Amino acid sequence: MGKVTVVYHSGFGHTRLQAEAVHRGAAGVDGVTADILTTGEAIEKLDQLDAADAIIFGCPTYMGNISAEMKRFLEEAVKKWFTRSWKDKVAGAFTNSGSFSGDKLNTLFGLVVNAMQHGMIFVGTGMFPSANDPDAMNSTEGPGPDAHNRVGSFIGPMSASFQVDPPASPAKGDIETAEAYGQRVAEITLQLVRGRKAA
Repeated sequence: MGKVTVVYHSGFGHTRLQAEAVHRGAAGVDGVTADILTTGEAIEKLDQLDAADAIIFGCPTYMGNISAEMKRFLEEAVKKWFTRSWKDKVAGAFTNSGSFSGDKLNTLFGLVVNAMQHGMIFVGTGMFPSANDPDAMNSTEGPGPDAHNRVGSFIGPMSASFQVDPPASPAKGDIETAEAYGQRVAEITLQLVRGRKAA
């Protein structure tokens, strides 16, 4: 049995929808249990995260960077860095911003570096851009809102909410990308857990 925990911050509800999709994808894998916590809840239950086999971090990108509430959680979790409590756990990350870019890559880099500081094993999307509609890559319009990985991120899912309130945004393709990512992280986590038990 593998255990995946999604830890997220959402300012306006867009990243919450993305986080719920990641959680759904992870929870749908046989042999995996999945939890979902806001950063505030995760700070209160920090020691419980030691029991997770994987932690997936998600937050909005504000001004091209990690949101303050996620940063607060990461700084609280420095306690776990000193004890190496999260070493060799699986890690993942996702983010949302109000445009296609929004400098989301910087947010994901920050979350990757955090995971590496803890000695975690990071899992990317493993998904081509516009994976379910590859022909869209041959047009000047590019992938539409139903496309999986329409922003073309390999580190972790990126969603674009624009100025549209949830639940109409993020787009269907972005939510499905997040769900597929949760499934991928959970499947890889389960492989590692089973391998360690067999060793």
